[in-house]
Amino acid sequence: MNKFKILILTLIVAAGINAYASTPIPTNINRQVIATTQNYATVNPLSVVAHPSAYLNKNIKIRAKFDKFSTLGLDYKPALRSSENYISFLIQRPDILDHNIPLSELKIFLNRDEAEKYIDLNSGDVIEFSGRVFSTALGDPWMDATNFTVISSKPKTDK
Repeated sequence: MNKFKILILTLIVAAGINAYASTPIPTNINRQVIATTQNYATVNPLSVVAHPSAYLNKNIKIRAKFDKFSTLGLDYKPALRSSENYISFLIQRPDILDHNIPLSELKIFLNRDEAEKYIDLNSGDVIEFSGRVFSTALGDPWMDATNFTVISSKPKTDK
């Protein structure tokens, strides 16, 4: 009877070790991917800022609060996006809830023709954009936004 118990216990332990050994190990634990749809990984912008090289040449999608259109990063030669053809925009830091602080480490560029469609956006409006991280100049992620959607707008208030 004891030999039978030992044999069963050995088989259970061996099966558990085999199952554990066949479990895939994540290759990049630091990269926070929320979901992947249509070749775009939905990511947390703070993860992109923390690990820009992990996202280099990757298609990503971000949902965030819009902060403002800007000229940040335009015409910088190592990651050139001409101010004639592009405008950059900033999103709000998702980890700060009691103030509106832009996530200036993430340089996001949008074609000027596309941006003109959204000239009435206000700080705090929820947007979703997708595109490709094309550079990590200065240790920051630089991204071309190819798709831009307004998810919700804050109600307009009369002054």
